[in-house]
Amino acid sequence: MQVISAEQVDAALNFPDLVDALSAGFAAPFEMPARQMLELAPEQGHDCLGLLPAWTERLIALKAFTYLPGNAARGTPVLHAQVLVFDRRDGRPLAQLEGRSLTRWRTAAVSALASRLLSRPDARRLLLLGTGELACPLVQAHLSVRPLEEVLIWGRRPAQVQARIEALRARGCRARLAAAEDLKAAQQSADIIVAATGSGEPLVFGELLPPGCHVDLLGNHRPDQRECDTALVQRARVYVDSRANALREAGELIIPMQQGHLEVHRILGELADLCRMTLPPVRAPGSITLFKSVGTALADLLCAQLVLKRLGMIQA
Repeated sequence: MQVISAEQVDAALNFPDLVDALSAGFAAPFEMPARQMLELAPEQGHDCLGLLPAWTERLIALKAFTYLPGNAARGTPVLHAQVLVFDRRDGRPLAQLEGRSLTRWRTAAVSALASRLLSRPDARRLLLLGTGELACPLVQAHLSVRPLEEVLIWGRRPAQVQARIEALRARGCRARLAAAEDLKAAQQSADIIVAATGSGEPLVFGELLPPGCHVDLLGNHRPDQRECDTALVQRARVYVDSRANALREAGELIIPMQQGHLEVHRILGELADLCRMTLPPVRAPGSITLFKSVGTALADLLCAQLVLKRLGMIQA
């Protein structure tokens, strides 16, 4: 079994190819039990251990990760992860991949894939909420699927916003880059909104969004927190990466349900349904679309599979 480093993962991947690989993989047969989020000390905070299994006709993958939010105050990563990959035919272990880098790639690629399926093809302005390590990959991923001309970045720390803008410029970002100083005003003119924050209270508001806006929420994984308000969920055509996971972890959906403002049938489909094109038309003139993701094991498997192909460890 080979151990694959973060540097090898980064060198093997690009977003056009990864987005295409995810699209093909979610359209194909797979098995994916509900992921397990185990609280390490519920009385002390949000520390948890996550286990995400999935398998296809070709591979078995299991991601294990730890999430310790308190690490941020100590200047250490809040997430550590490893992905184990086995051959489905005989069960042989094939590789262990560094999981933080793989998670960044697959999370950004899933966001871009959802946008390719749900946002307007002529979308020009992206508003990104969040300045963490996902910020640059998210922008790059969305640039690979839509002809974006302007990207606005919002964060609570102006210095961090500027740092992400400079990092994107250094990577040759073709869109105009600027800080979103007025978050509510920025929402009113956005074609695509991506929220990747740790906020426990709504930052995206349904009453502010223009017709045709696409919203992607990926920062919150807790049932008692949310990045958007109830009005947005009520107004939008709602899709998720996984019903099983979202209905256990996504406060954006769970809180409105508990309030009696949302019913399960309002969730129109999963990412696999969208990729298989088994749903009615997802875009209507002026409609708002909402994609809520909490992370899937299949996306980890498909990302790992592409890395192993690029490294010559499995056949293309």
